[in-house]
Amino acid sequence: MATTPTVLFRGAAATSNTSLYTVPSSTTTIVTEIMVVNTTVSGGTFNISLNGTFIASNTIVSANDTTVIPCKQVLSATNTISGYASSTSINFSICGVQIV
Repeated sequence: MATTPTVLFRGAAATSNTSLYTVPSSTTTIVTEIMVVNTTVSGGTFNISLNGTFIASNTIVSANDTTVIPCKQVLSATNTISGYASSTSINFSICGVQIV
């Protein structure tokens, strides 16, 4: 069994619900941290769901600020992480561990 720390997604958020990561077959993924960064002078909101269950819904991220969601959530093969934000100036960085 191999355990590999992995960047699951890093980039600008879309403004409509988008799949950010899908767990590969024969793999278990543990999501360890989600960082949301707002790079503008205006506040915004974001949404993140793990396999269809929201863990952040219309959550506010202030102007030029970062929100960190520490978590230890297990996802099975084919499970997904989805998300979106009120602006593409909001960025997601999602890290975890893949176990194969």
